[in-house]
Order: sequence, then structure tokens, then C-alpha cells
Amino acid sequence: MGLFSRRKAAHPDMPALGSTVIALACEAGSIAPAGSTLVLCGANGQTRRQAAGKVVLAQGERAWCFHAGPYTFDLLPFAAAPEWGLRLRVLVDAADPRVSQQRFDLMLQSEVAQKLSSEQLRLALQSALQSALALGTLDLPPCTTVEEWHAFRAGLNQLVYTRFGLTVDDCVPSDLAPQADYAAILRGRAMAPLAAPLPLMITPAVPQPVAGAVAYGASEDASGLRRLFIELPALCSGLRLLELPAGVSTFEQHQALLLRLGMASLNATSMPALGWAAPDQPLPVLQQQRRIGHTLLAVQALDEAWAVLARMQLARSSEWLALLDEAGRICANLETGLAGRRQLYPPVEEAA
Repeated sequence: MGLFSRRKAAHPDMPALGSTVIALACEAGSIAPAGSTLVLCGANGQTRRQAAGKVVLAQGERAWCFHAGPYTFDLLPFAAAPEWGLRLRVLVDAADPRVSQQRFDLMLQSEVAQKLSSEQLRLALQSALQSALALGTLDLPPCTTVEEWHAFRAGLNQLVYTRFGLTVDDCVPSDLAPQADYAAILRGRAMAPLAAPLPLMITPAVPQPVAGAVAYGASEDASGLRRLFIELPALCSGLRLLELPAGVSTFEQHQALLLRLGMASLNATSMPALGWAAPDQPLPVLQQQRRIGHTLLAVQALDEAWAVLARMQLARSSEWLALLDEAGRICANLETGLAGRRQLYPPVEEAA
């Protein structure tokens, strides 16, 4: 590089950082704007934060810049009640010196390729909230009392922090009736059986061997495996650091769960390539679809595991046995998805 090198042009989305854009990938030599924070990810997978300024990358490093917020989102807790929502104000959590890797930085590394928009984060928060309510790790009953609301708020705060590394600054009920398009909702429900499954919102069905049917793309498999590879060790670490309740015989179940998750993490790090059954033996498209479907099943189990971990961090002694049973069920789903990702099915004849 010459002495007088040309400065890289600013990213076109950089002016929106802090409003409609939360985080952006940065190239070497670019300038992170004032008020933002740089996250650098090394080749060993470890992340660290730096103040805003010129981006200097070492060999194999990647960088993102983010604005801490706050950001306000309207979330829909129950899909069957589109007129009622929650208005959430969140901000990116400050660096915690007690942990080696911040949870928000881990999310950038595993889930954000180029840009994290406010709408993407809103949908991710809404999906996590709906999933936690469906699983029972959060409870928001009708005619909620003050005590029930405080319990819900504590669980929601912990879920958002554990899953995304965000701090909930405020949460109040919100009237979404003026912006709810009921005609579009009814049309969507009528077309739901014909639509492709949506990852993270509902359980994605493993594609059936129907000639010419393509439900998923290779990018979904790659991003799913990346999340499993990066997040499973962090999930194991969070589970290992839990303080077990006194007087409850949970030690053996806890250790067995750690062993299963450790084996699942090892399994995820040694997955075969999507397009090959063996060296010089390409995998048919229908078999690839099955592999991608199993990857999405494993990713959904990973999201459920983060929700259960958040509940365990606040659980009373009387809740631990039930939560360990739930964690065992989720771990079984994770193992099933990973085993299906490796499995070679009998060949299926495809249409010409």
C-alpha cells in the first residue's frame, strides 16, 4: 500500500446506524462512526470490542460496528391476537468483564453476515417471545395480576439478555389494532397449508421425496451449521456455570445433559458437506433437501435451549426437575436433527 492510500468509501447503510440499522460488517480501512462500537472476531472464534475509529484487521479477522441504542419495537406475543402487543425498549448490553465473550458479539459472529436491521431484530425478538410462551418458559395469562406481570417481566428480561445480549429498558402493553390488517391475516391463514415452513417460527418439516420439490437453499444449511458450530459451546458453558439448587438431586441429570450437549457440539463440528454423499459421489437434490430440513430442526432446538437456559437462571428449586426434563427433550430433538443431517437415505428416483 502506498504512503498516500485512498480512504474507503463509507458504507451506504452507515448513516442509518442507530435507527433502522443496528450492526454492519466493516471492511479493513473503513471508519466506524462516532458513537458506535467495533466488534472484532479473530480466526480462533474469540471476539473483542474496541472504540469507534479506523478498522484495522489482522489475518483472518472480521469486524462489525454496532450502535447500542436504545431501540423500540412492537412485538406480537400471540399470533391469534394481532390487536394486542408489547412495546419493548432495548439496548445492547455493555461489556461484562466476568465473561470472556459477550452474548451480543456472539450473535453477530454466528447470525449476521453483513447487516442486522431493526426489523430483523424485531422479528427475532418476536419469534423468541412467541416460542417461549408456547413452550411454557414464559407465562402471560389473561387478566394478568401484578405479581404475574413482574414474573413475566423478569423472565422476559433474562430471555432477551441470554439469547441476544440485550437489556430490556422498558416493556408496556401496546394497542396494535390500528396497524393490524385483518384481511391480510385471514388470507395468510387460508394460504398457510400451501406455504413453505418458516424457520424458527414453526417446526420445519423435513422435505418429503417428491421429484422437483425444492423447499430450502444451501445458504440456510450453511447459516444453520454455522450457528450450531459457534453457539453450542457457549450454550454448554452457560449451562455449566449454573448454580445447582441445594437439596435437589439434579447433579446426575445436569452432568448427563452437559455430556450430551458436548457430544452434539462435536457432531456439529464434523458435519459432511451438503452436496456430497462420499468423495466423487454427488448427493441428489432431494437428499440435500432432507439434510437442510434436519439442520433447521437442530437450529430450532438450539433456540429452545437458550430459552430454557434463561429460565434455569431464575428457577426455584421446585422447578429444576421439570426444567431438566424439558432440557432433555430439547437435547433429544437436537440430537435427532444432527443425526438426520448425517444420514444417507435410500436413493429416490428424481424426475428428468
